[in-house]
Amino acid sequence: MVLTSTVRDYINRILQDISGMKVLILDSQTVSIVSVVYSQSELLQKEVFLVELVDSISKSNESMSHLKAIYFVRPTSENIQHMRRQLASPRFGEYHLFFSNIMKDTQIHILADSDEQEVVQQVQEFYADFVAIDPYHFTVHVPSNYIYMLPAVVDPSKLQHFCDRVVDGLAAVFLALKRRPVIRYQRTSDIAKRIAQEAAKLMYQEQSGLFDFRRMEVSPLLLVIDRRDDPVTPLLNQWTYQAMLHELIGIQDNKVDLKSIGKFPKDQEEVVLSSEQDSFFKANMYENFGDIGMNIKRLVDEFQQVAKSNQNIQTIEDMAKFVDNYPEYRKMHGNVTKHVTLVTEMSKIVQERKLMLVSQTEQELACNGGQGAAFEAVTNLLNDDSISDADRLRLVMLYALRYEKDSPVQLMQLFNKLASRSAKYKPGLLQFLLKQAGVDKRTGDLFGNRDLMNIARNMARGLKGVENVYTQHQPLLFQVMESIVKGRLRDLDYPFVGNHFQQGRPQEVIIFIVGGTTYEEARSVALQNASNTGIRFLLGGSSVLNSRRFFRDLEEAQRVARSSTSVV
Repeated sequence: MVLTSTVRDYINRILQDISGMKVLILDSQTVSIVSVVYSQSELLQKEVFLVELVDSISKSNESMSHLKAIYFVRPTSENIQHMRRQLASPRFGEYHLFFSNIMKDTQIHILADSDEQEVVQQVQEFYADFVAIDPYHFTVHVPSNYIYMLPAVVDPSKLQHFCDRVVDGLAAVFLALKRRPVIRYQRTSDIAKRIAQEAAKLMYQEQSGLFDFRRMEVSPLLLVIDRRDDPVTPLLNQWTYQAMLHELIGIQDNKVDLKSIGKFPKDQEEVVLSSEQDSFFKANMYENFGDIGMNIKRLVDEFQQVAKSNQNIQTIEDMAKFVDNYPEYRKMHGNVTKHVTLVTEMSKIVQERKLMLVSQTEQELACNGGQGAAFEAVTNLLNDDSISDADRLRLVMLYALRYEKDSPVQLMQLFNKLASRSAKYKPGLLQFLLKQAGVDKRTGDLFGNRDLMNIARNMARGLKGVENVYTQHQPLLFQVMESIVKGRLRDLDYPFVGNHFQQGRPQEVIIFIVGGTTYEEARSVALQNASNTGIRFLLGGSSVLNSRRFFRDLEEAQRVARSSTSVV
């Protein structure tokens, strides 16, 4: 159950069986699907001399009959129309058509009718309709991710589009893995229920023949849950490498764009971070920030010995200067240069925004009780002029989620103070968050206040102390996985779809979070898989969140909800 190698195998099969010079034609989604598992140089090795988008290639009439066209696109009606027009007056010598998901019969007929010059050599389905970011983590990049927060009546067609895209992605994952799962969903979430039911209908009725794989002793489990059950995880600052990078700078399809934060040499404006292609990143992606600095220093020290330089490197700034002064180091260790650059930039942001101070309060809010002390700490940070608007908003949101029922008066004081201190704060956003993801809406025991086991665990954790005060938080997903491993996931909270139940513990589990995953949760899954419980977990979501993206989704949902009520 390793998704990156599954998708790579598909792309390999597409490219290596067609000899000669090729043009690879993708759509806006398959570009992401290919780019996270295949590098530019690898495409060149497979004689791909041109990569084009399906909608832009139709704007040129230049004949390139010496090239073979390989299409790898989603089977959408727009793509079929683009291809129909392109086949009517073909520019390439041969056409090989590959689709990332199940095609409709009507689509095949349209393409066959368009191929009057008989240039199409093959039409195949290769089920890679998801972006395999890491071996155990995938996303389906739904554009209007905020829609999951709104009732179905607000925009039925957009909501249907959202559900269709998620179901397509889930179908492709299970077809790629050659599995048919038993499906469960979070009872309190209408959209999780809808997606679970539509996925079951596809796999057990409409396409049951396609999913009729060899039976396993215990069927795999697909569990569909809702982001609103754990709104805390995407709000927290992060201190492990991959999660922290996404929070402070942003990762898109395993690439980090540095242009937004400063001037960099051309070759460093965008850096690729892939656990498959970068051994340092693979070894350090889940390590905490302090350890990464030490690990990079070790690599720089090794080079110093080779270069016979004896500069005294103590700080991250020293490392950055050293790398600038030794261009041959950059050649030898381009990879390390990249990580020195990233860690340097993150260090600057941590200092500028006083994130160690902010994060300590966030972690206290997420993990420990003590409402009086929490109120005082948040008030002090709201009064501190050097704290950013985004960090103020995050702190008040965390306080509100934690103490909404305990201290309504103090909560209003914080709301008012935030509004007076932060010009960018949008009125009503905090109330909208509580309406979406407040205690009355959540299934799980988010703060460990209700379940005796959680209370005991939190006390033990408090007594023992956590190695790192900044990484003591564990996402709710961790508890969900623990319940599955122990066979204690309650049927009442997470019902099955249809009459497909599980006898015994599943050995393979895919958890899909409607509304998006975080890299902190992906780390939990990787650590869980490394603990050898006999169960393999995969994590998927409709997008990959950091706090900025979570805020954006909240604001957009609030805006649409307001405009729909004003129309009524």
